[in-house]
Amino acid sequence: MCIRKFIALFLLAGLSLHAARAGTLTGVPEIGDGDTVVIAGEKIRLLDMDAPESDQLCLDQKGEFWECGIAAREALKKETTGKAWECQTTRLDRDKRWLSSCTVDGQNISAWMVREGWALSPTHKGYSHRFDAEERRAREAQAGLWAGAFIAPWDWRRRNCKTEVRGALQVPIDAQRKLCGSPPIPPDPNCTIKATLGRKECIYHVEGQASYGSLQMSGRNKRWFCTTSEAEAAGCRLSKR
Repeated sequence: MCIRKFIALFLLAGLSLHAARAGTLTGVPEIGDGDTVVIAGEKIRLLDMDAPESDQLCLDQKGEFWECGIAAREALKKETTGKAWECQTTRLDRDKRWLSSCTVDGQNISAWMVREGWALSPTHKGYSHRFDAEERRAREAQAGLWAGAFIAPWDWRRRNCKTEVRGALQVPIDAQRKLCGSPPIPPDPNCTIKATLGRKECIYHVEGQASYGSLQMSGRNKRWFCTTSEAEAAGCRLSKR
């Protein structure tokens, strides 16, 4: 067999494997955050919406911090607890998560999250505007995140002190300053993994490593993660020390 023919067959086999796996996944999920779950060992990223990360902070109606990322995750858990999901998968993203449209009892989960104000309909290039109407409804009702002030999840991941702050009502004058940093303590006692986002890579540290205790978490390039798989799904690698 010539080399060219062998390569063609190898690529065809890879495409066939991908096509065979893309389809439907069903089961009661393990919920990682507001838009990422695991079903039968497969990581799933919900399509057509973006929810705050587990360590993201927002401001409430009084301008005080609250753990909106944790709140979004818990709202999703409460709505679907014990219920089987049906997810139509499309393809794997760069973090090896299945991009999927999921329903519970016939209800689209992404639509519910956006309508309840726990996620946004993405506006950046390459994303659909499928649930823009649901977002407008949530904003008008001051539901979920829209009750106060917040940074869009896609902006928050690479935020600075000039990042746009959103809200249904008037945004506090000091909102940018308050929200551009990271919480110095984990927003959830189970989310103790520290990470630093550099220009070229993200490195995470776990308790017990020599560098863990000295790593300060107040800068805008810092992240808290709940599990190593969550950190790696965000593109981070384990520190060597």
